Amino acid sequence: MAIFSLLITANPFSSQGQYSALQFAKTLLEQGHEIKRVFFYGDGVLVASRLNCPPSDEINLTKSWAKLAIQNDFELTVCVTAALKRGITNATEAERNALTGDNVDPAYEISGLGQLTEAMLESDRLITFG
Repeated sequence: MAIFSLLITANPFSSQGQYSALQFAKTLLEQGHEIKRVFFYGDGVLVASRLNCPPSDEINLTKSWAKLAIQNDFELTVCVTAALKRGITNATEAERNALTGDNVDPAYEISGLGQLTEAMLESDRLITFG
Protein backbone atom coordinates (compact mmCIF):
# COMPACT_ATOMS: atom_id res chain seq x y z
CA MET A 1 0.00 0.00 0.00
CA ALA A 2 1.01 3.63 -0.51
CA ILE A 3 2.19 6.27 1.95
CA PHE A 4 0.34 9.59 1.69
CA SER A 5 0.81 13.05 3.13
CA LEU A 6 -1.81 15.77 2.94
CA LEU A 7 -1.35 19.52 2.57
CA ILE A 8 -4.38 21.47 3.75
CA THR A 9 -4.78 25.20 3.10
CA ALA A 10 -8.57 25.37 3.41
CA ASN A 11 -10.15 27.50 6.11
CA PRO A 12 -12.01 25.07 8.39
CA PHE A 13 -14.90 27.50 8.86
CA SER A 14 -15.60 28.83 5.38
CA SER A 15 -14.95 26.02 2.92
CA GLN A 16 -15.52 22.33 2.43
CA GLY A 17 -11.80 21.58 1.95
CA GLN A 18 -11.01 20.50 5.52
CA TYR A 19 -14.00 18.19 5.73
CA SER A 20 -13.21 16.70 2.32
CA ALA A 21 -9.61 16.11 3.40
CA LEU A 22 -10.76 14.40 6.59
CA GLN A 23 -13.08 12.08 4.66
CA PHE A 24 -10.30 11.36 2.15
CA ALA A 25 -7.91 10.50 5.00
CA LYS A 26 -10.45 8.13 6.55
CA THR A 27 -10.96 6.40 3.20
CA LEU A 28 -7.21 6.02 2.68
CA LEU A 29 -6.83 4.38 6.07
CA GLU A 30 -9.84 2.09 5.52
CA GLN A 31 -8.20 0.92 2.29
CA GLY A 32 -4.99 0.03 4.11
CA HIS A 33 -2.86 3.00 3.06
CA GLU A 34 -0.65 4.89 5.50
CA ILE A 35 -0.66 8.60 6.28
CA LYS A 36 2.73 10.06 7.17
CA ARG A 37 1.72 13.62 7.98
CA VAL A 38 -1.05 16.16 7.54
CA PHE A 39 0.46 19.62 7.09
CA PHE A 40 -1.75 22.66 7.67
CA TYR A 41 -0.74 25.88 5.91
CA GLY A 42 -2.31 29.29 5.29
CA ASP A 43 -5.86 29.51 6.66
CA GLY A 44 -5.75 25.75 7.19
CA VAL A 45 -3.85 26.34 10.45
CA LEU A 46 -7.00 27.74 12.09
CA VAL A 47 -8.11 24.16 12.74
CA ALA A 48 -5.33 23.74 15.32
CA SER A 49 -6.77 26.05 17.99
CA ARG A 50 -8.01 24.19 21.04
CA LEU A 51 -10.45 27.07 21.54
CA ASN A 52 -12.47 26.24 18.41
CA CYS A 53 -16.07 25.62 19.41
CA PRO A 54 -18.33 25.03 16.42
CA PRO A 55 -22.13 24.88 16.81
CA SER A 56 -23.45 21.54 18.04
CA ASP A 57 -24.85 20.65 14.61
CA GLU A 58 -21.42 21.00 12.93
CA ILE A 59 -18.45 18.65 13.02
CA ASN A 60 -15.58 19.71 15.27
CA LEU A 61 -12.71 19.39 12.80
CA THR A 62 -10.07 20.14 15.45
CA LYS A 63 -11.12 17.13 17.51
CA SER A 64 -11.90 14.94 14.49
CA TRP A 65 -8.40 15.36 13.05
CA ALA A 66 -6.85 14.81 16.49
CA LYS A 67 -8.81 11.61 17.07
CA LEU A 68 -7.97 10.20 13.63
CA ALA A 69 -4.26 11.04 13.99
CA ILE A 70 -3.99 9.49 17.44
CA GLN A 71 -5.85 6.33 16.43
CA ASN A 72 -3.72 5.88 13.29
CA ASP A 73 -0.36 7.23 14.48
CA PHE A 74 0.27 10.07 12.05
CA GLU A 75 1.40 13.65 12.60
CA LEU A 76 -0.65 16.83 12.44
CA THR A 77 1.80 19.62 11.67
CA VAL A 78 0.99 23.33 11.56
CA CYS A 79 3.18 25.88 9.75
CA VAL A 80 4.69 28.14 12.41
CA THR A 81 4.64 31.32 10.31
CA ALA A 82 1.07 30.86 9.13
CA ALA A 83 -0.02 29.95 12.66
CA LEU A 84 1.55 32.95 14.37
CA LYS A 85 0.12 35.27 11.71
CA ARG A 86 -3.35 33.95 12.61
CA GLY A 87 -2.94 33.91 16.39
CA ILE A 88 -2.28 30.19 16.79
CA THR A 89 0.67 29.41 19.08
CA ASN A 90 2.14 26.85 21.44
CA ALA A 91 3.92 27.63 24.72
CA THR A 92 7.37 27.75 23.11
CA GLU A 93 6.36 30.22 20.39
CA ALA A 94 4.33 32.27 22.88
CA GLU A 95 7.40 32.69 25.07
CA ARG A 96 9.67 33.41 22.09
CA ASN A 97 7.30 36.10 20.81
CA ALA A 98 6.36 37.58 24.22
CA LEU A 99 2.73 36.46 23.97
CA THR A 100 0.60 35.95 27.07
CA GLY A 101 -0.67 32.46 26.33
CA ASP A 102 -0.95 29.57 23.94
CA ASN A 103 -3.93 27.96 22.25
CA VAL A 104 -2.75 25.10 20.05
CA ASP A 105 -4.48 21.78 20.59
CA PRO A 106 -2.02 19.23 22.04
CA ALA A 107 -2.52 16.85 19.10
CA TYR A 108 -0.99 19.41 16.71
CA GLU A 109 2.70 20.20 16.34
CA ILE A 110 3.87 23.66 15.27
CA SER A 111 6.85 23.43 12.95
CA GLY A 112 8.39 24.86 9.79
CA LEU A 113 8.15 24.13 6.10
CA GLY A 114 10.99 21.62 6.47
CA GLN A 115 8.40 19.20 7.84
CA LEU A 116 6.38 19.57 4.64
CA THR A 117 9.49 18.89 2.55
CA GLU A 118 10.29 15.83 4.66
CA ALA A 119 6.74 14.55 4.26
CA MET A 120 6.99 14.95 0.49
CA LEU A 121 10.25 12.99 0.40
CA GLU A 122 8.99 10.19 2.65
CA SER A 123 5.58 9.77 1.00
CA ASP A 124 4.51 8.22 -2.27
CA ARG A 125 1.91 10.95 -2.80
CA LEU A 126 1.20 14.45 -1.52
CA ILE A 127 -2.44 15.46 -1.91
CA THR A 128 -3.47 19.11 -1.50
CA PHE A 129 -6.84 20.38 -0.27
CA GLY A 130 -7.40 24.11 -0.59
